Amino acid sequence: MAKPATASRPASKVVPLHKGTTLEMVRLACPDTTQAARISSSFGLPLLDSDGIRDTHLQLIAETASALSEGLKERAMQIHLQRIVGAYVGSAHGAGQFYSRAVTEARDATAKAACDARDEDVDGPVGFDGPAQRKREFAADMGLQAHALRMAAEGAVAAYEQVVGERWKPFERPADPSAPTLDRKAAAVQMAVFG
Repeated sequence: MAKPATASRPASKVVPLHKGTTLEMVRLACPDTTQAARISSSFGLPLLDSDGIRDTHLQLIAETASALSEGLKERAMQIHLQRIVGAYVGSAHGAGQFYSRAVTEARDATAKAACDARDEDVDGPVGFDGPAQRKREFAADMGLQAHALRMAAEGAVAAYEQVVGERWKPFERPADPSAPTLDRKAAAVQMAVFG
């Protein structure tokens, strides 16, 4: 027996989202408190007050929200704080990615310097740091910076939860697949030159 024809439902359009940076991504990219302490100890750098940085930023965001509470409605406050916290999280993630690249360059330079057959990577004259040492020290500095920004982001996220009453998550705006990307626009302009 034939089935009766059913009314076909219009196909729903799937809209991709631009994914935002999460606090979990920051935690994967930036050193934690233990690793930051090891970096400080190994390179003779100052020991950061991780909890102090976190608590200061929590208090800063909470006090900002308190000062704005009369002028902003609940939804406006949530949107404003979402953006502020997003900036902290994005900054920490960028620092973590930069730190990761610096560590990779330091490892590469150290491995090259360990090879006796390479003259161009040998250490400098006595009393001067070689290129591999400078890269290791730079990576250590970047590690502490990334850790400090991680702690600031964690404090901002905690303040958001305290003020808004829900867990912070990055804003994800729908991607417009029909909008030409900058690469497509540039390609079109370049191709127009050829006539």
